[in-house]
Amino acid sequence: MATSTPLVLVHGNPESAPVWNPLISALDRDDVFTLSPPGFGAPASSSFRPSVAAYRRWLASRLEAFGEPVDLVGHDWGGAHVVQIAMHHPELLRSWASDALGVFAPGFVWHPLAQIWQTPEKGEESARELFAGDLERRRAVVASLGMTGDAAEAVAAGMNPGMGRAVLSLLRSAAQPAMSEAGEQLANARVRPGLAMYAAGDAGDGNGTREQHEWAAERAGARVAVLTDAPHYWPSEKPEPAAEALTQFWSDLPARGEAEGPTAR
Repeated sequence: MATSTPLVLVHGNPESAPVWNPLISALDRDDVFTLSPPGFGAPASSSFRPSVAAYRRWLASRLEAFGEPVDLVGHDWGGAHVVQIAMHHPELLRSWASDALGVFAPGFVWHPLAQIWQTPEKGEESARELFAGDLERRRAVVASLGMTGDAAEAVAAGMNPGMGRAVLSLLRSAAQPAMSEAGEQLANARVRPGLAMYAAGDAGDGNGTREQHEWAAERAGARVAVLTDAPHYWPSEKPEPAAEALTQFWSDLPARGEAEGPTAR
């Protein structure tokens, strides 16, 4: 299906762009672009300091290069970056979709591994163990996260000490109350249509509970889609519920140029 709007996908941690391949195959679109955040499947320059704000600036710059509004979809940390764009740069979007709205809700608590990464010395030790091992060790790490197949192999191959350093820097910039304070701007995201995707099979609620997703979605004016039985790494492991929800969401959007609202704020 050809559309007049580019679809841009942004992945998370510890991923690289191939994690999207199963979802892309499930979508009937021929206008798909993937963006890899610096340090996560793409090299980070020596001047880039990973943080919540730095990734927002990076993504805004990349989206400006399209020269037109896009449909933006993010998973995991990519989903958090998408919400930041929806709040601060809605003029770059036709629509947005994220599975990470829950991290912006009051009371959100980072999962245990994230809390280790946010802790000096313990975080460095964990990063060495997870990101700096040989390929077999990295394959085992990826398997323990629940990723399988070609996407898992690509993710394992892309993990390296630089990704570990990016993880530590990013997570430490996001230690609470940073994310709940960022969530105070959720109403700004109402400027463009949004979709909050909740992976119902994510046993650890790594991106927040269903209640936190629904709370944040209400403030952002976003529709909620519950992805039945979808695990945390749904783009590669069970993309069909998301593909169905996204396709329906896009089909309900106004035609290009109609009722898009303000172009800047």
